[in-house]
Amino acid sequence: MPTKAAPKAAPKKKAVKAKAASSAAPRKKAASKAKAAPAKKARAKSTGTEFRNFEPYKPKRGEEYMNEAQREHFKLILKRWKSELMEEVDRTVSHMKDEAANFPDPADRATQEEEFSLELRTRDRERKLIKKIDSTIERIEQDDYGFCDACGVEIGIKRLEARPTASLCIDCKTLDEIKERQELG
Repeated sequence: MPTKAAPKAAPKKKAVKAKAASSAAPRKKAASKAKAAPAKKARAKSTGTEFRNFEPYKPKRGEEYMNEAQREHFKLILKRWKSELMEEVDRTVSHMKDEAANFPDPADRATQEEEFSLELRTRDRERKLIKKIDSTIERIEQDDYGFCDACGVEIGIKRLEARPTASLCIDCKTLDEIKERQELG
């Protein structure tokens, strides 16, 4: 009989521990969320391609598509995005100057060269993106922004806010991607 009493006592301890853990769990979750939020912001800033620091455009009832206010909204988004990319380029140049060292160990030298290579590849992609941003700003100034290059239909404000340099509507972009996949195999 004493063996039956011992198992009953153990579940009570587990229940007490579980209750204590459940009361501490919300505090731990809140603390971990508080720690995770700055980390996400830091990651978003480090990518250099984030342009989420804008207020989404709220079209008014009966408002004409791509009116002056909308064009200004997208021009502002594109200019901010471009300036963020340019700041990232400046940071990369200064970082590479500061961190450049001639390590005696070949493995350390190779690691540093690989890091620099990856960073330069990223900056090259961003350089191409900056050119695309410039051409998009030019399209806004020429009143040719917001309409699909293939079919001429409205691209849509939400899509343009997600990808301000978009030049194709969703349908044409989907077809374009399908054709590309078929050609590449």
